[in-house]
Amino acid sequence: MYNKVVMIGNLTRDIELRYLPSGSAVAKSAIATSYKYKTQTGEQKDEVCFLDFNIFGRSAEIANQYLKKGSKVLLEGRLVLEQWTGTDGQNRTKHSLRVDTMKMLDSKSSTEGGYAPQGNYDNNPSSSYSKPAPTAQSGQASGGMQRVEQQHYIPEYDINDDEIPF
Repeated sequence: MYNKVVMIGNLTRDIELRYLPSGSAVAKSAIATSYKYKTQTGEQKDEVCFLDFNIFGRSAEIANQYLKKGSKVLLEGRLVLEQWTGTDGQNRTKHSLRVDTMKMLDSKSSTEGGYAPQGNYDNNPSSSYSKPAPTAQSGQASGGMQRVEQQHYIPEYDINDDEIPF
């Protein structure tokens, strides 16, 4: 079976960071995406999808540090069914996204005085950043344009916020 979800959208609320008893970080928030289409009558419609997500490990701490409500982000992971019992005794369920890879899409200028690094962050326990991928150039894409896919490696630095000059 295959369960993979890729979403690009904006955060609907600030990241909520917690720590498990094991010391591992867990970040929770939600993402909103939209899809625009025209009906048969020509009327413009906008379909919005909201989805809660969870990020674990170092990626959760990075998300908490750099993302805020409204931040644009690409999330890749798998859909999971969460089950719990509510305070009223009723069983509850909801689908959420368990994030494996996160990419911040906001630029430095779009953050209010802060710096949001652009790059891929994955939850691979052996590294807190995704491994660099070689630059690949595919053949002619539709429309006669060439498509270039590139992934940048971002090294891990241990820097305090007090050391950043801006």
